[in-house]
Amino acid sequence: MLNTLVSTREAYGKALVELGASNSDVVVLEADISKSTRTCLFAKEFPERFFNVGVAEQNEMGIAAGLATIGLIPFVSTYAVFASMRACEQIRTSIAYPHLNVKIAVSHGGVTPGSDGVTHQATEDIGMMRTIPNMTVIMPTDAVLTRKAVFAAVDHDGPVYIRLTRNTVPVIYNEQQNFQIGRGIMLREGSDATVIALGDMVCQALKAGEVLSKKGIQCRILDMHTVKPLDTDAIVKAARETGAVVTVEDHQINCGLGSAVAEALVENHPVPMERIGLKDTFAESGTYEELLGKYEMDSESIIKAVRSVLARKRTNPVIV
Repeated sequence: MLNTLVSTREAYGKALVELGASNSDVVVLEADISKSTRTCLFAKEFPERFFNVGVAEQNEMGIAAGLATIGLIPFVSTYAVFASMRACEQIRTSIAYPHLNVKIAVSHGGVTPGSDGVTHQATEDIGMMRTIPNMTVIMPTDAVLTRKAVFAAVDHDGPVYIRLTRNTVPVIYNEQQNFQIGRGIMLREGSDATVIALGDMVCQALKAGEVLSKKGIQCRILDMHTVKPLDTDAIVKAARETGAVVTVEDHQINCGLGSAVAEALVENHPVPMERIGLKDTFAESGTYEELLGKYEMDSESIIKAVRSVLARKRTNPVIV
């Protein structure tokens, strides 16, 4: 893990500029918060392809749908909580149902906007988006993967939801890292248990893995950056080879990554499992680090969860 810290929203803004220079079909729509989502960088370079629709997220999605029907590739940005809830019907009916080539890239995912409070903390959005047919759902881990996800989204035919962070997160990957929609990345080998993490929680999983390794517990760590389509093959393989799974997400544990992994395992290879995330509660205002600690989403909580599934694994071993 590197010491460099960059928010994925900042990486998204820079990737848009690079993409705009190479693809004239790319247009960007914003809901009056371009400084926060960093689409202001695209607006400065390509003002004729930038549309600020004001505080009107439903209209923003409808306009994007219309632009997609004439062959353009709209990137639509706002805060995650507003895109997934205020404009959910427009995303479902105007974009996903006709399978239009619209890319929805949203900032302030999870509790990363800690001090902004619950109105700006999107902790239900992944669950909402993954239930919509035709929708692809991605949360890139760091700045490097964000750029790769943006370019992969353009090459993908159909709607894509990309969830970004407000706070800075460690840069984990180098530019040579391969990224493929629907294929997780193994960051650490291990045979005792598997930790499957999403987005900003990947660095917490790596911290936990380092501590556990020093205590003789080897955890496999998977970066499951794509929640839909899910890399079921990697999940089932990990379950068969390690016999215990912990999921970690900056999201409600209901209907998010943990639920998706649980569905895959119960249908293919059930093993002892624990889910880390918000447990059917809204978060409070506070610093990002304080919130991770209070709601048991930090590295220490991951270590406790791993020890718990290992105890269950010893008590009730899975027969393969």
